[in-house]
Amino acid sequence: MPQATAVRAEPRAGSDFAPLLRQVRAAGLLERDRRRYALTVAADLLALAATAAAVVALGDTWWVLLLAVPAAVFSARVAFVGHDSGHAQIAATRRVNRLLGLVHGNLLLGMSHAWWNDKHVRHHANPNHVDKDPDVGVGVLVWTERQAARREGLARWLTRHQARLFFPLLLLEGINLKVSGVLDLKRQEAGERGVEALFLALHAAGYATLLLSAMPPGKALAFALLHHALFGLHLGMVFAPNHKGMEMPEPGGERWGHLRRQVLTSRNVRGGPVTDWFMGGLNYQIEHHLFPGMPRHRLRLARPLVRAHCRETGLPYTETGLLGSYAQALRHMHQVGAPLRGGEPVRNGR
Repeated sequence: MPQATAVRAEPRAGSDFAPLLRQVRAAGLLERDRRRYALTVAADLLALAATAAAVVALGDTWWVLLLAVPAAVFSARVAFVGHDSGHAQIAATRRVNRLLGLVHGNLLLGMSHAWWNDKHVRHHANPNHVDKDPDVGVGVLVWTERQAARREGLARWLTRHQARLFFPLLLLEGINLKVSGVLDLKRQEAGERGVEALFLALHAAGYATLLLSAMPPGKALAFALLHHALFGLHLGMVFAPNHKGMEMPEPGGERWGHLRRQVLTSRNVRGGPVTDWFMGGLNYQIEHHLFPGMPRHRLRLARPLVRAHCRETGLPYTETGLLGSYAQALRHMHQVGAPLRGGEPVRNGR
């Protein structure tokens, strides 16, 4: 199994992030690339339209379920653009970025852009912080020994076996993303809630119309379930390796600066063009967290600069292969559940 690599050196005093920021800015990596995004959006829309046309053309046959695979893959590509709009990577104004988020999230995916953006911004501000990062809060899964100790009943059983259940549970994530967004509408202000709900309703009507006009209700339901299962699995396989099993800042502990907070809690996934495409470029997670406004396709170009800077400042720069990243994430989840299985407690005591 590929092992994580770390770049280490003696630390130095002073502000560590400012020199790196100057390097990256001088290299032009933070400039917006509207042409590239226009081509990306056009390609995604054409791919989705072609998939929809193929669904209609195949119609009432179980072979149509095979099209759930490209539907899930291209849905993930759309989600990546929605993600980028939330980070203001695409347009210069908040209004245009929000519109892009509404189209790519609410309209095309049925996933609330406002809900996702609120959650994701909090994650970026304090990655892996138990009290502040919603991605490591208590849910179906837990991420620390303290969280595990408070589990009871079915939740306790899930925690004992959460490592082996992780990938099967991802099959439910596509539906969970939609449900969570709908439930979040009550949190939103009236104006925002109305727009979000309208786009979500348009998606639901359009998706149902497409499937029910092409096939009987039973096949339509099977297609929708398979599509959402594969979509959730794909997104989970992209985001799971990024932070799970990395450092988790202690509540009330030492306050970290931006460089340390983002680098120590993130993991990069090595790979070539196939890995980069599958993960949408977000396998360069360290660079993404240091520079969330950087266009996603430029993250790999920032990697050599960030890696060298981490070597100079003495920070571990963690990379591993794709399979190795999954192994590390699953190992962490297994260790968290160990005390509930009668095993040894997690070594760091969290």
